[in-house]
Amino acid sequence: METHKEKILVVDDEASIRRILETRLSMIGYDVVTAADGEEALDTFHKADPDLVVLDVMMPKLDGYGVCQELRKESDIPIIMLTALGDVADRITGLELGADDYVVKPFSPKELEARIRSVLRRVEKNGVPGIPSSGVLQIASIRIDTNKRQVYKGDERIRLTGMEFSLLELLVSRSGEPFSRSEILQEVWGYTPERHVDTRVVDVHISRLRAKLEDDPSNPELILTARGTGYLFQRILEPGEEP
Repeated sequence: METHKEKILVVDDEASIRRILETRLSMIGYDVVTAADGEEALDTFHKADPDLVVLDVMMPKLDGYGVCQELRKESDIPIIMLTALGDVADRITGLELGADDYVVKPFSPKELEARIRSVLRRVEKNGVPGIPSSGVLQIASIRIDTNKRQVYKGDERIRLTGMEFSLLELLVSRSGEPFSRSEILQEVWGYTPERHVDTRVVDVHISRLRAKLEDDPSNPELILTARGTGYLFQRILEPGEEP
């Protein structure tokens, strides 16, 4: 029986980059489709149903930010942005719009391949120490189902991207204990210690989680800041345990 090949949509207006990535990613076992501009990207996305999108920022017709916004209206698909922009604030914009990670041009294809493997691995379902065997946690009005990788606030399902869920799952697995930003980057994004250069990746994802889960994101009660360290999830009490 033929095994399922994960499909990657590569979107870049430079034909040479599309060819290089299509060749390299195909060689390591991915099914690759490409698009040369933002409008073609959305069309190809709907036709090909990929598992991950590699998305250039600067493109004609519709730029990568616009494509990212459109995709996030309907899908939680993992998105890795390619950016040649020098300003860190511009790179962070993609994360704020819902991208899972970014790679700065000019980039090493090996680095991009590592980012793809890491993101795809994190969005797959896998058990995490510290999570009940049932896989379901109830914290106030928030219900986290780690088996289905779904989150509910009351009766409403809250849509999280794969990386957002993985980040939440990590924080909950050691509730009440702080994680440093570097530790989070390593555990969730698979960054090696040398890549711990831009911890804003963590800050932006924390901000996105708070916006979706907290009643008042500016005064969070679930996902707390550990001053001088990083972040922690409020301690989850065992049944019958006094606060």
